[in-house]
Amino acid sequence: MGAEKKEQWLNYLALTTVIFAVCATLSTFKGGGFSTKSIMSQSQASDEWALYQAKSIKSYLYQMQADNLELEVESIPTPARDALANKYRQRIIDYRAKVETYDKEKADLKEKAKQLEANRDEAQVHSHAFGLAVIYLQISILLSSIAGLIKKKLVWIAGMLTGGLGLIYFADGFLVFLT
Repeated sequence: MGAEKKEQWLNYLALTTVIFAVCATLSTFKGGGFSTKSIMSQSQASDEWALYQAKSIKSYLYQMQADNLELEVESIPTPARDALANKYRQRIIDYRAKVETYDKEKADLKEKAKQLEANRDEAQVHSHAFGLAVIYLQISILLSSIAGLIKKKLVWIAGMLTGGLGLIYFADGFLVFLT
């Protein structure tokens, strides 16, 4: 009995399966990295928003205290008003300055939080593309394996088409051209 002649397309099947497997592995790795970046950016954005809220509360408290002192100055009897009014007014000025400082800090915190949220959103887009790439590449590997076992070229072609879609999503994970 002579050895069966190996069909040439099976060599290409093996090569494409290896390529799809490598791309699937890289997609998993890159997708995980972007997923981690997304989670970290969300966590950092939440921290910035919490700090923003704390500054808002402090600003509000100083604003209320300044308003209360202004009302108290008006209620001081006239003979004692001049002596106490200067002390109150200085305290009011200090409180208003703190309110302005907190408002500036809040603006910076808001900008930073929004940037972190933008980073999160961008990382999610990349992660999603790599996730889709893994799905299509895994299906392609499965179809190619079945094609090699049953020696059906049509199944391999279906695997190639699926793998091609996986490669498109793989490239999209880096370049983001589909969204």
